[in-house]
Amino acid sequence: MATLHCPECGFVNPEGANYCQKCGAYLARPEGEDASTMAYKVGETGEYEPVDVEEEVDKAGAAFVIRSGGGRAGESFAVDSDRISIGRTPDAAVFLDDVTVSRNHAPVVRRKDGLYIDDLGSLNGTYVNRRRIESHRLEDGDEIQIGKYKLSYLER
Repeated sequence: MATLHCPECGFVNPEGANYCQKCGAYLARPEGEDASTMAYKVGETGEYEPVDVEEEVDKAGAAFVIRSGGGRAGESFAVDSDRISIGRTPDAAVFLDDVTVSRNHAPVVRRKDGLYIDDLGSLNGTYVNRRRIESHRLEDGDEIQIGKYKLSYLER
């Protein structure tokens, strides 16, 4: 099993880690390592359907892509309405099946000045760019962590 050494504190992190588990520093990838992930949606039949994330973002204006957690890396969700729900309930637009995720964890709501993610008082919190938030205006490239899931927010 390969490991990554933190450039800041020297801590030995497991392969695939993006940030140091000790100090939180970004762990740069070695030259030539491909950090891309194929994106997909789960179709009506339950089959994986490949998705061009850039096309999804262009169509809807924004999208979430699961980067890690639950074996679902690459699954994407278009932000195609003024309010979408994120949570453990199967009715959620972004369904995250993990006990550390609240049933109704965090809605994403369009307001006059942009798209916001709001934590609904969840026990384990909602994190954006490694900071716990109550409400946060989303920007292209934000990393959201909810339970064991890490998602990237992408916008046009």
